[in-house]
Amino acid sequence: MGNEMGKLLETCMLACFGASWPVSIYKSYTSRTAKGKSFLFVFLLLIGYIFGTAHKIFYERDFVIVLYILNLIFIAVDMYLYFRNQKLDEERDRKQRMREEWSANESCD
Repeated sequence: MGNEMGKLLETCMLACFGASWPVSIYKSYTSRTAKGKSFLFVFLLLIGYIFGTAHKIFYERDFVIVLYILNLIFIAVDMYLYFRNQKLDEERDRKQRMREEWSANESCD
């Protein structure tokens, strides 16, 4: 009974995280910015899921591994969006600097 309860609690935890990732992905996709997002936080979660998945593969094979893999996919998508958004931020910053330089040069004329 204890092991069954442990699996139920683990499943509920992973389901809650799994339900949260699409919200994070949607926000990352629509905001088009990496500002306010912690890469280290997401990276550490990725490492945690990798360890959890490895545990399931080597020591406790059961259906819960599907939730670990699903969460890994969600994290991978969110990390991809982080890097995409970081490039978009850099491009916006570069364009802003160019506008400011152009404006400063024009005011000198």
